[in-house]
Amino acid sequence: MKKIIALLFIFLSLFVHGQNEQLALNYFDRGEFEKALVSYEELLKAQPNNFNYFQKAVECYQQLQQFDKAEKAIQERLDKYKQGNFLVELGYNYQLQKNQEKANKYYDQAIDKIKKNPSEVYQIAYVFDRKALVDYALLAYQTAVSLEPKFNFNFQMALLYGQKGETDKMIDMFLTEAYTNPQNLIMIQNQLSRFTTEETDVTFNDALKKALLIRIQKNQDIFWNEFLSWFYVQQKEYGKAFIQEKAIYKRNPESFSNIVNLGQLAIEENDQEAAKEILGFVLENTKDLDLQIQSHSYLMEMKIAKALPKDYPLINLELDNLIKEFGVSPFSLSLLKIKAHFVTFNMKDAETGKVILKNVLEMTLNRDQAAEVKMELADILLFEEKFNQALIYYSQIENDANNSPIGQEASLKTAKTSYFKADFKWAEHQLKVLKSASTQLIANDALDLFLLISDNTVEDSTQVALKKFARADFLLYQEKKQDALIAFQAILKENKGDAIEPVTLLRIGKIYEELGETNAALANYKLILDNFKECIYIDEALFYSAEIYNQLNDIEKAKPLYEEVITKHEDSIHYVTSQKKYRKLRGDSI
Repeated sequence: MKKIIALLFIFLSLFVHGQNEQLALNYFDRGEFEKALVSYEELLKAQPNNFNYFQKAVECYQQLQQFDKAEKAIQERLDKYKQGNFLVELGYNYQLQKNQEKANKYYDQAIDKIKKNPSEVYQIAYVFDRKALVDYALLAYQTAVSLEPKFNFNFQMALLYGQKGETDKMIDMFLTEAYTNPQNLIMIQNQLSRFTTEETDVTFNDALKKALLIRIQKNQDIFWNEFLSWFYVQQKEYGKAFIQEKAIYKRNPESFSNIVNLGQLAIEENDQEAAKEILGFVLENTKDLDLQIQSHSYLMEMKIAKALPKDYPLINLELDNLIKEFGVSPFSLSLLKIKAHFVTFNMKDAETGKVILKNVLEMTLNRDQAAEVKMELADILLFEEKFNQALIYYSQIENDANNSPIGQEASLKTAKTSYFKADFKWAEHQLKVLKSASTQLIANDALDLFLLISDNTVEDSTQVALKKFARADFLLYQEKKQDALIAFQAILKENKGDAIEPVTLLRIGKIYEELGETNAALANYKLILDNFKECIYIDEALFYSAEIYNQLNDIEKAKPLYEEVITKHEDSIHYVTSQKKYRKLRGDSI
């Protein structure tokens, strides 16, 4: 019983102490320094050696401008422990009083401490850094390393050079550390990627690339080829990254998987030229059947995306030959799915597409494979306007896959099916959940569709225009571009001045783009830019127009459009891409 009472007493004491510590921190964070000081002084009575409580108490004295009390507390610690970090604290206390001369005196004494005992650098440099005394922190590390060469503070010093804006020295330190201690490579690349993505200095990318190229010239270690490849991937320059990966592969054939991964990245970022080159290299250099099928599948998808109706018979034959070469089995599933989709959506032969997929479903498939096939089959049923049958398959995938990416994709397609059926209330209900989907692309698509429905319900409670728009969107889904174009143009005539007008212009512009009629596309985007400056589609009209002009090499027209996305639409999903392309057109070295 006594043991239980003792344990309860200890637990209660710890609980009360924890509560007091949290209370002190809350006071401190709210700027109520007098109350915080009382709390920290009480805590110090219970734990006089707790450095965190001491530090907070000193900061309270300083915030209250009780510098004499702060100095007394610090001096007592210095007399007791003889540690150099308290010299920094004393110096900083004088710096807060605008007495820089006396502050520097104590800072210099701290550096002298390191000269006598280099191991003191850890505490002293930490306090210098914490007080934003960057030059002294660097001097502390440099002094220690000069006396004890075994010390390594490359990473810490790189961060300090970064704070000073001395990017060349920062890069040099980071690269030296990465090569010396490859186990820190990921951590260093994460630090460097902050600068390449934030682009606080437009010359940073050029400086990093230059530093890497110099190291490749001086040192033939493939480590630097790998690092440069990583850099080009950050810049989404997959063709240049591929050059480095080929050089690595020649010396280390085991690195082949890196080339495959690079090809996938190029596909995801729609860099078709680089993707074709990389996948072609993969096919030339692998006997792995899985990689061959994967590469052929990606290449066929890219070919189909660019194909005109006159190309369809040849593509169909090419798909048949590939399926014949690799056989009909779960192994060749990606090719079978492409074939089913192609004959349905491009050649308008849904029956053949369904036969292919139903035969595949009779094979022994794992759960993910079955979900992929059911998804494609549901897409074909939707193509045929068999909405309820499509919904059954989408629902099966949702239930089986839960919150996985394919499950969320099925949920989005369920919502789109409701939208195509003009069941807008149910679609909105589903889209509300999907707006916070873990997959960003699905979340963005869900938000776009949700806004389309909600924005066009406010002014038109009967949703007449929205129903016509959903029907036109369904024609787009069926790959009936000309029919969709006619339907959208009819909406413009019949619903002039309605909220649906700007998004209708946007759809028409995209259709013209896909049909290769760039002037007509630009004309529709310009109508949005001229007449709907406050609509939510303005950033897309700007970006799509800029992209067309960029492809036409009309730099002077593309630049101001990208610039407007950057300066006026920071929340746009096209912001980062616009930023990169604008700087490239402006001539910045990247």
